[in-house]
Amino acid sequence: REIKMRKLDSTKVRPLKSEQLLRIEDHDFALRPGFGGSPIPVGIDVQVESIDSISEVDMDFTMTLYLRHYWKDERLSFHSNKNKSMTFDGRLIKKIWVPDVFFVHSKRSFIHDTTVENVMLRVYPDGNVLFSLRITVSAMCFMDFSRFPLDTQNCSLELESYAYNEDDLMLYWKHGNKSLSTDEHISLSQFFIEEFSASSGLAFYSSTGWYNRLFINFALRRHIFFFVLQSYFPAMLMVMLSWVSFWIDRRAVPARVSLGITTVLTMSTIMTGVSASMPQVSYIKAVDVYLWISFLFVFLSVIEYAAVNYLTTIEERKQLKKRGKASGMYSIDAVQAMAFDGCFHDTDVDMDLTAFSDRCEENETRARAASVSNVDTTRIKRKRSLKGNVGRIILQNNHVIDTYSRIIFPSVYIVFNFFYWGLYI
Repeated sequence: REIKMRKLDSTKVRPLKSEQLLRIEDHDFALRPGFGGSPIPVGIDVQVESIDSISEVDMDFTMTLYLRHYWKDERLSFHSNKNKSMTFDGRLIKKIWVPDVFFVHSKRSFIHDTTVENVMLRVYPDGNVLFSLRITVSAMCFMDFSRFPLDTQNCSLELESYAYNEDDLMLYWKHGNKSLSTDEHISLSQFFIEEFSASSGLAFYSSTGWYNRLFINFALRRHIFFFVLQSYFPAMLMVMLSWVSFWIDRRAVPARVSLGITTVLTMSTIMTGVSASMPQVSYIKAVDVYLWISFLFVFLSVIEYAAVNYLTTIEERKQLKKRGKASGMYSIDAVQAMAFDGCFHDTDVDMDLTAFSDRCEENETRARAASVSNVDTTRIKRKRSLKGNVGRIILQNNHVIDTYSRIIFPSVYIVFNFFYWGLYI
């Protein structure tokens, strides 16, 4: 009758042969091994498969690793003539006790499940257990960008038991410093991986007590060449381009103003692009120092021409007042004079307004009496004379501020670069 009742009871499932061998039904695996006694030691070793990404904006990193646990549970010991272990997949995990290790400061994590769940359980005859997982985890990394992009970031992945404090569970590195291994082909697009190291410590929570904590530490040094091409080199070119205005004649107002405004706007675009790809931190980064100083040099080159133009205007007015020709047709400037006869004139070179007016009258009289051939000859001579004196005219028409700026601006910028790279590198 009992046999018939067992057959009719379909809710009961006969245990598997492996479960019968491990006597899973005979023990309560809700309790940890050795409950009520000394804490159970759980060894950990980790093999880092890859570091998938480092995000400065989110201040986190993503890592794929093999996490292996080692402990002894005498309730799982079994008899074996050949002393061979038994290996299981994830289906047995839900029926036995396993350590509740979690990742501190983790944002997201998952166990890989292609093609099946990447979980392995290996039980030895004496009750020793190996529990292995393949996990991808994204965790926080508290980064300091004060030296960006010439920085080195130190990140860590922390492991800890969630429920069992140090009175119940003792986490430790299974093989000391050798418990952490990495794939030889790990590489990142923006970083050099300088070192991997394993360490351990304790964490205290006011409501639950002390917990063992393991650390996977790694140091990342940033590639600088990318930022040299994208930020530093364009900024240097813009600063040097702003110096071109020092060699342009001070009367070429449209050329010098256009060049100054263009370089200022370009520097603003470079600074905006760098800031958009970085977290909005409240302190100054190394790249900000360089870009703002470069922007200051470009801005000062515009201010320099404003000073040159203003002082030139004041100087010309003083000269006109001394000559007593500040009114009527004698108040024309060099640009108007150039419009009259097609030649460049400057008050500091050969601009004598009285002679200019007399010359206009004489030219008008000569033009009526002279032949076409003589006029052509005069024009050719004037052009040749102008070509020969262009360099002298430009040099003589440079303001003293332009002369000093050609030396001071490049010298100060070179000194700044020397101290900047010496300080941060």
